[in-house]
Amino acid sequence: MRRLLKSTFASPIALILNLAMAYAIFLVARLAYFFVNYSYFADGLTASSLSAWVRGSLLFDTSAILYTHIPYIVMMLLPLWLKENRGYHRVCKWLFVVVNAASLAINLADSVYFPFTLRRTTTSVFREFDNENNISGILLHNAVTHWYLLLLFFVMVWLAWKLYAMPRNDYRSYVSVRSRWMYSARLFACLAVAGVLTVAGCRGGLQSGVRPITISNANQYVDRPTDCALVLNTPFALIRTIGKSDFTVPDYFPSLAASAQVYTPFHQQEYADSAAAGKPRPNRKNIVILIVESFGREYIGGFNKDFFGGKYKGYTPYVDKLIEKSLVYRYSFCNGRKSIDGMPSVLCGIPRFGEPFILTPASMNDYTGIPGLLSRWGYQTAFFHGANRGSMGFLAFANKIGFQSYYGRQDYAADPRFGGDKDFDGNWGIWDEPFLQYYCTKMGEMKQPFMTALFTVSSHDPFVVPEKYRNVYKEENLPIHKCIRYTDMAIGKFFASASKQKWFKNTIFVLTSDHTNQSDHEQYKTDIGGFCSPIIIYDPSGEIQPGRVDGIAQQTDIMPTLLNHVGYPEKYLSFGFDLLRTPARETWAVNYLNGIYQYVKYGYVLQWDGKKTRAVYRLTDLLMQRNLVGRVPEQAKMERELKGIIYQYMYRMVHDQLRAGSPAAAAGPRAGK
Repeated sequence: MRRLLKSTFASPIALILNLAMAYAIFLVARLAYFFVNYSYFADGLTASSLSAWVRGSLLFDTSAILYTHIPYIVMMLLPLWLKENRGYHRVCKWLFVVVNAASLAINLADSVYFPFTLRRTTTSVFREFDNENNISGILLHNAVTHWYLLLLFFVMVWLAWKLYAMPRNDYRSYVSVRSRWMYSARLFACLAVAGVLTVAGCRGGLQSGVRPITISNANQYVDRPTDCALVLNTPFALIRTIGKSDFTVPDYFPSLAASAQVYTPFHQQEYADSAAAGKPRPNRKNIVILIVESFGREYIGGFNKDFFGGKYKGYTPYVDKLIEKSLVYRYSFCNGRKSIDGMPSVLCGIPRFGEPFILTPASMNDYTGIPGLLSRWGYQTAFFHGANRGSMGFLAFANKIGFQSYYGRQDYAADPRFGGDKDFDGNWGIWDEPFLQYYCTKMGEMKQPFMTALFTVSSHDPFVVPEKYRNVYKEENLPIHKCIRYTDMAIGKFFASASKQKWFKNTIFVLTSDHTNQSDHEQYKTDIGGFCSPIIIYDPSGEIQPGRVDGIAQQTDIMPTLLNHVGYPEKYLSFGFDLLRTPARETWAVNYLNGIYQYVKYGYVLQWDGKKTRAVYRLTDLLMQRNLVGRVPEQAKMERELKGIIYQYMYRMVHDQLRAGSPAAAAGPRAGK
């Protein structure tokens, strides 16, 4: 080893050895975290969970280690032969030890703080205690009571100093021009490779479907939310929340109770009207939710031809037929503009206000969704996504909100009844046509009642269709149009197959999109037009009567509409309403765009910047050309209702009050009542 540390590659070899020691330091910190809080983690400890914890911790430790060591990596691999001297490498050693000492201290300190929060500390902790004057006293007290952690800290720092691998090259040995050029070339190549590996490690991978991992991805490796803290590390949690817009409770109301007089997000089904009508409850029907990638309302002729008149070119003949036998609303909206916004909105009734919900620290709060509630009520639940496991963070989120099973690309490929990886699109996942058939088949194997959700992948950039359909679905006005036609065909074949299943008539289907996409109609390029998504409710039994309602629907309405209809008896949270029981005039929608809240109700769109109304437009003003601010009688009422929604949202996010039964879960009237 001493000989290697004197070679041309002395610095890269030393770098690898020292980074390995950094992993060891993070491991020791995690073990300390576990044993200090053993009573919290003991119930979740099994052989399988331990394996998942280890895999997850390696992912998050890699990200944290590489983020914190970027300056050190650059210094060690700098392709300059003059740096090969003892003074320079002593500076590198100090940098390494200080960085790891800080990481170790943060992790150990957080093990003490965990019982108060049940999660890793994020940057919000600095705002939480910025007005406190006794922090130094608290720190000193905990240092004394947890002296063993302090001892562990000093021992680990001493070992890091003693075991540090120091390159033993001497710049004076590079006497020839050739040796200097060779040295620089080799170190430059090492630096380039290290750069790619560092980016991959920080992001959690370089695959096209992988977004930079966040703290919410820890849910992928645990069965209980509490255990996320063990998989994560505190430096990662801090880094990932630096500069992120955390939620802040506005001063619209003096208290949560006061805001509940205007709006509450809690729902609970009452059976009196059902009993009077002679309909037995509960009515545990199967629930199937299709979240179709980028399937904006603009592309669907069945909405636009009738609702906007004239000749309108659509791209969805199969969905158009579905609309004719479904319940739809004239104005229907998504609650966000990203795929990661669609999941919380549709399945949990949580819209996006500010940063995407699952990218914020609040994603670690205690909450659930349709699958979690129905799983405890006797339903079998499963989530389907044709991409790689973990893509888009959907596996972690599905696990978080209570899905019992997850099926992705790897599961499809392992099923000999289907085409395997031959059906992989080369970019995101399995083509929609075969994966929807797989979805239908797997539901046929589930015990009723079941609840499932599927997220499609094909109508996504780079906007390609399977080779056999290239001459069938050709280029049209926009690149996405051929993909919409392909996915529409796949949906049509899905319903054709589903209609032959014994569970079909006992099932409620909901079709929506995660968000909108490319647009070639001006009315869909406006602030509110960019949120126009379909919400189609289809009940083959006819119990939910088909029709076209001149009202408003949003993704967050899906949860209360379905839960109330099947008779779910417990109180739950959703920032939406029951479409089947709300008068058309009282229906509403809300979304957030670049610092502006958009509230749709009473035939208007109100735009609110958090302090004042910036604009009010009629919904029929499709191009949003005439600002009616100050001239609409409903404006004051809309402002008050929107304030109630925002206040409830922010308060419950900040104070982790997203479950019924919590101290702050005060009941109250619905919005506008």
